[in-house]
Amino acid sequence: FVFKLTAAKQQDHFFQAAYLEERDAWVRDIKKAIHCIDGGQRFARKSTRRSIRLPETINLSALYLSMKDPEKGIKELKLEKDKKVFNHCFTGTSVIDWLVSSNSIRNRKEGLMLASSLLSEGYLQPADDTSKAAAEGLSDTPFLDLSDAYYYFPDSGFFCEGNSSDDDVVLKEEFRGIVVKQGCLLKQ
Repeated sequence: FVFKLTAAKQQDHFFQAAYLEERDAWVRDIKKAIHCIDGGQRFARKSTRRSIRLPETINLSALYLSMKDPEKGIKELKLEKDKKVFNHCFTGTSVIDWLVSSNSIRNRKEGLMLASSLLSEGYLQPADDTSKAAAEGLSDTPFLDLSDAYYYFPDSGFFCEGNSSDDDVVLKEEFRGIVVKQGCLLKQ
């Protein structure tokens, strides 16, 4: 999950993500920045709180921890779609249902706004083509309240069987546990 970025002065920078979706998100953001700068615009990643106007009382980090609670949180499932099996994920509808049942929101419209914020800030990740397309701006909202739009927690151990994007051969790579010390190896 490494990619190389070559700067104008012929300097090479290597970036390594923990998983495919993270790498793709970085590449997408860098391409947006390059497009803005090439167009003569200033690039600045806006805070979700300011762009979506979240109330100051909402703590996304605390909400994320509640959502991950093994007893009362969102249940991670093994879902199948388009001959692919998505492990450790959940539907957009289940996120909104959970937000409503936990009294975090008053209605589904507020739920879409809050779930979009969680997605924007990286607390949720799109898992399938439907949710990825929405997150990339091909839908009215970045988060979809649909039973066929799949999402996952970034540190959940999500993997997709039968996924052939980028011809990846590692299909069941799981990331679990607590990071004690993190680093990377470089091969030159």
